[in-house]
Amino acid sequence: MSGAEAPVARAVESPAKRVFADFVANPTAVFGLALLALIVLLAVLAPLVSPQNPYDLAQLDVMDARLPPGSATADGGTFWLGTDDQGRDMLSAIFYGLRISLMVGATSTAFALVIGLTMGLCAAYFGGRVETLIMRVVDIQLSFPAILIALILIAVLGQGTGKVIAALVTIQWAYYARTVRGAALVEKRKEYVEAARCLALPPVRIVFRHLLPNCLPPLIVVATVQVAAAIALEATLSFLGLGLPITEPSLGLLIANGYQYLLSGKYWISFFPGLALLATIVSINLCADQLRDVLNPRLQR
Repeated sequence: MSGAEAPVARAVESPAKRVFADFVANPTAVFGLALLALIVLLAVLAPLVSPQNPYDLAQLDVMDARLPPGSATADGGTFWLGTDDQGRDMLSAIFYGLRISLMVGATSTAFALVIGLTMGLCAAYFGGRVETLIMRVVDIQLSFPAILIALILIAVLGQGTGKVIAALVTIQWAYYARTVRGAALVEKRKEYVEAARCLALPPVRIVFRHLLPNCLPPLIVVATVQVAAAIALEATLSFLGLGLPITEPSLGLLIANGYQYLLSGKYWISFFPGLALLATIVSINLCADQLRDVLNPRLQR
């Protein structure tokens, strides 16, 4: 294929194939995606790949508490990452903790995305008092630190997985609303929207069938980043003892369990869950960074 024909072939290429080709062209992004896929796979298959169920009391022995990495088990196995203060295998606890952290992050992001997307589209399309009301609420919420709002909501709602997700949704939806509104205002002035209005199409159809598809690229990037932010914020709340209950420990709670033993040299109780949390957030951010470059034509190299 000649040099003149290559741009033409790329122009007729499907958007999905173009995005995928641009994404895999970056080795760092491929590494992040592979790492994230491995983490998600281990979390989903935790009951199958974990050496023990760390939350089954029948499988725990207090005599195995705080054993260093590589210690032998009573049945001839090995605690590859050591055990915590309750005798739980740290490797198994991390796999199960990943399930909860990823579930909380993905669920809160999905609910916040739906709410923020709807509010942002309504603000951009209808304008006037509707836009003023929605955006003033967004501005007020974004003027406060996310952790401060989370602490207030948890203090009011109490602990629990559902309550933590509700707090994260309340924090996150404003980011999507502002992003969608900005993208929709640009699309709103284009000819295809004016043509849809001239055809007297219902506003709901114009908003969700015409405006929404063209607002998705920046929204995908924001949603990817917010998944990592939600996981980090949930871990912070759990580390402070204000997030998930001890019966449903996430990575944040696993880190908190070993914090008091750091000075005594038993680093592995907090170190390995912290390493898993770091790997999860970094892998998501690597994917989000490449998506930002791929989906934004101005950043194309």
